[in-house]
Amino acid sequence: MPQTVADLMTHEVLTVTPETLLSKAIQILVDRQVSGLPVVDAAGKLVGVISESDLMWREKGIDMPPHIMFLDSVIYLENPAKYDLELHKVLGQTVGEVMTAHAITITANATLPAAARVMHDKKIHRLPVIDSDNRPIGIITQGDIVRAIAAQEGIGTK
Repeated sequence: MPQTVADLMTHEVLTVTPETLLSKAIQILVDRQVSGLPVVDAAGKLVGVISESDLMWREKGIDMPPHIMFLDSVIYLENPAKYDLELHKVLGQTVGEVMTAHAITITANATLPAAARVMHDKKIHRLPVIDSDNRPIGIITQGDIVRAIAAQEGIGTK
């Protein structure tokens, strides 16, 4: 019988809220040695994810969007809204200002190949596992799937 996400997911879900100070979220990531956290609203419903990738903006900084000057006017060659979003992330002080909204999720009854496909196609490292009310009930990571593959291959067992 194929394994499901429920078979491998971590059931203890560490979460933060959009109002959580960014420094507190970073401390949780470091202390618990995790690379991302689901973000929930006051009702416990998933509203986003904060991950190490979201925090890279702080160190990377942002680049001005390409533009040209013409008759004392600035003509942007890319949408300046993207720059505004990046600037907001760099200067953010709370999880809500830095997180990725509209997190990609999966359900507990999904198969491991389905979870692997989503992670690969969307280039993400973790999937919050949600119930029918959009509340996180677990999290599955690429590492969980790799460990499942190793177990199927008899690698790492004696």
